[in-house]
Amino acid sequence: MRTLVMGDIHGGYKALRQCLERSEFDFKNDRLIQLGDITDGYPDVYECVEELLKIENLIAVKGNHDDWFAEFIRNEFHPYYWTYGGKGTLVSYLNNCGKTGRFFATGSGYKTALVADDIPQTHKDLFRDQILYYIDDKKRCFLHAGFKRDSPFKSQTIAEYCWDRQLWNDALKYSSDAELKKEFHIKTKFKEIYIGHTRTPKDKPLKLFNIVNMDTGAGHNGKLTIMDIDKKVFWQSDPLSELYPENFPDE
Repeated sequence: MRTLVMGDIHGGYKALRQCLERSEFDFKNDRLIQLGDITDGYPDVYECVEELLKIENLIAVKGNHDDWFAEFIRNEFHPYYWTYGGKGTLVSYLNNCGKTGRFFATGSGYKTALVADDIPQTHKDLFRDQILYYIDDKKRCFLHAGFKRDSPFKSQTIAEYCWDRQLWNDALKYSSDAELKKEFHIKTKFKEIYIGHTRTPKDKPLKLFNIVNMDTGAGHNGKLTIMDIDKKVFWQSDPLSELYPENFPDE
């Protein structure tokens, strides 16, 4: 069994398919650790979830955008009113429940035609069961965003795991200076830490210290990436802006 890790997908089903095909992913025997943010961005969120559900050994980590959609499923209220790329999620599920176009393009606090009952139960289950982090038997940690490096890892909250960029921002800052490098420490020791959430500078996986950032810009005009974590070989999709030339995500 290979173990592969994938960064933020953001509704890019075409990119997801390319990554799985180019890596020759085995849906039955390989394991995929997906680092969250399946939702919000391009208009194929429904298709992305359907594809991920085919993977027998899927470990699904929660991203901040996924958490917003999970709240909608629970309460039929989107905490950011379908902004920050949420329109792509809304369009995808409206299209797949026969309600194409039944939403307002602007405004805040509005209700759309989409209701929780329109979301397939298997999809509800996935977003309900996403985990905040995964630590494997080799002491490799996988999560969406980051955590406070001076605090014990498991004492932290969803705000850190799903939102906090400071770990990566510190890694960028400290790695650029020979003297600062000596001062970069993480209280909880991991062999490696895999994150998404913050786009890498050149849309390729970037390792700083023991942190590997897998967000290569799929939520914008970049690429989606999948990596074999043992061999450190990775495969990428075409740029999302080429795969979806008419569907650049709303900010």
